[in-house]
Amino acid sequence: MTFRMPAEFGRHERTVLCWPVRESLYGNLMPQAQDAHARVARAIAEYEPVSMIVHPGPSAELAAEMCGGRVEIVELPIDDSWFRDSGPIYVVDVDAEGERVATDWTFNGWGTKCSPWDQDDLVARRWAERSGDPTRRIHMVLEGGSLTVDGEGTLITTIQCLMHPNRNPDLTKLDIEEILGDELGVSTVIWLPYGLADDDDTDGHVDNVAVYARPGVVVLQGCDEPEERDWLRLNVNARWARGSTDAAGRLLEVIQIPVLPFVEIGGERRPVPYANFYVGNGFVLVPTANHPADADMLAIISEQYPGREVVGLDVGPILAFGGGGIHCITQQIPAE
Repeated sequence: MTFRMPAEFGRHERTVLCWPVRESLYGNLMPQAQDAHARVARAIAEYEPVSMIVHPGPSAELAAEMCGGRVEIVELPIDDSWFRDSGPIYVVDVDAEGERVATDWTFNGWGTKCSPWDQDDLVARRWAERSGDPTRRIHMVLEGGSLTVDGEGTLITTIQCLMHPNRNPDLTKLDIEEILGDELGVSTVIWLPYGLADDDDTDGHVDNVAVYARPGVVVLQGCDEPEERDWLRLNVNARWARGSTDAAGRLLEVIQIPVLPFVEIGGERRPVPYANFYVGNGFVLVPTANHPADADMLAIISEQYPGREVVGLDVGPILAFGGGGIHCITQQIPAE
């Protein structure tokens, strides 16, 4: 079998999210987290079908009420609400006329940080079985937020995350590239050095710092404050990317989002990267934090996605407090 992972900017059948469930993560900010997930679901439902996975129990009624009638509520056991990382990564079987296949990677709570994670390790298979999609179990730890693909054989990730010893300590860089090539149909892996400096939750997921706009063009998060630790890290990423070639032999064209907002929430200072946006059918949904540069940064993103409506949603602070952004709580189901 020959597999290919479609790019996120390809056509979707639907988007899937998970309802917040880990009380220890959000504490008294849980109502804000629930509101953010509901707002994201309602915004996406204006453009494509949306399913919200909810842990079985009383939360289902609340989720249905807050998300509205256009969002499907699906009760499945979960430990946490980051379906980008725990959900299936879909590929198409090129030899079977594009049949969709759910790849089910090992999930270990972002390097055993967030216990328990046993239900999240099962949710990809449970979702795929419910949807009638064939599943491939892969015995390598991998989260969807740690990669972005162009749909034509190139994958971008970070050394900081995929080479972290809390994921796959027995695998070499070449081992990881071989598995990604076999399972996702990529022939070129571009290893950016860094994720965000404060991203201790995911150990530097790439979806905070880089996303493909189209083949050959990648949008990178920048930082315009030299006193911030991310200023150097994101500068290095940009220079690294500009010197990298993709599967087609092209030097990458790099578009930078120069501003990285920081917010104070729940007694913590957190970055809110614009680059953690989600691309769907006719839209781009961008996390914002009521920063003076919001309009300008949305305009930069809009230029890279002609024909799509770019929408800023002020849920960045609460999702950043939880450890992610809009991209982190969503997972696309590609159209067959």
